[in-house]
Amino acid sequence: MQSHPSVPPTPARRAVIEIQAPGKIDNCQIGVFAAYATGSGRALVDRELYLPKAWTSDRDRCRAAKIPDERGFATKGELARDMVRRCLAAGLPAKWITADEAYGQDWNFCRLLEQLDIGYVVAVPKSQQIKSLAGIWRIDQLIEDAPGDAWQRLSCGDGAKGPRIYDWAAAKLPANIVFDPDPPTHHRWVMARRSLSDPADLAYYLAYAPVGVEIAELAKVAGSRWAIEECFQAAKNECGLDEYEVRRYVGWYRHITLAMLAHAILTALAAQPQADGDAAKGAAETDQPPSRSPWQRYGGSWTLSCPTREPTAIPSPTR
Repeated sequence: MQSHPSVPPTPARRAVIEIQAPGKIDNCQIGVFAAYATGSGRALVDRELYLPKAWTSDRDRCRAAKIPDERGFATKGELARDMVRRCLAAGLPAKWITADEAYGQDWNFCRLLEQLDIGYVVAVPKSQQIKSLAGIWRIDQLIEDAPGDAWQRLSCGDGAKGPRIYDWAAAKLPANIVFDPDPPTHHRWVMARRSLSDPADLAYYLAYAPVGVEIAELAKVAGSRWAIEECFQAAKNECGLDEYEVRRYVGWYRHITLAMLAHAILTALAAQPQADGDAAKGAAETDQPPSRSPWQRYGGSWTLSCPTREPTAIPSPTR
């Protein structure tokens, strides 16, 4: 197993693993990457080369590119799940995992995180179906039905020009009687982020978080996903992550791994003065929504209403 470079975590801040693969279709090599982000810094910590079936089904072609015979086809979701397991086995103290739509709509990916007892905030497309005892909706239809006071103006973290402010709406889903203990230790959420300058510009999320978490914390976790974009940019500019012309499997892993290691070392060195200073100071798609709105206020947050009668059949998974 490859070693996983990391940056020193800050105990008082959340630590987040981000999963992403380039969404662009091109004549190129496609990798799935994991980044680790803390208050001290962020760095790429794992990588896998995605091999399409056109390659893995042609063993002569694979041997010519020095691809091991045991390497078969794996979806990006399967590669991401393997990387999550490796990161946690390596001892990364991650509290949250974020990912883009390619993984957010993968039920197996999210279910793995729930089984590992890791919170997540993952992006999903507007057509994502939400299934629970409360009903079945597309997520965009569900958010469209949210009352006006369900929206809160929150920062999802600082950007180059200061705090990134959006309007956020979030509602808890009813507990899943198949998977969840009684009482539940975590809640599942649906969330939406709305641009202040263009209210038609919305992004959608699913979340799984410990009981008692605040919506402001979920918004910041969602915003932390952009750390992986910053990692790509820094690793390209400073360590030549994308400056290669390899045509063989081993060459790709060597170049990418060395560039990631160099970037992680630079990140750790940049974080060291801040850590020393802190120590010196002693600081620590088809289903239609029901006619009645499912959004109901419960305590300090919104939740989806749920029928009081017992279900007659085992419900579908939350996704």
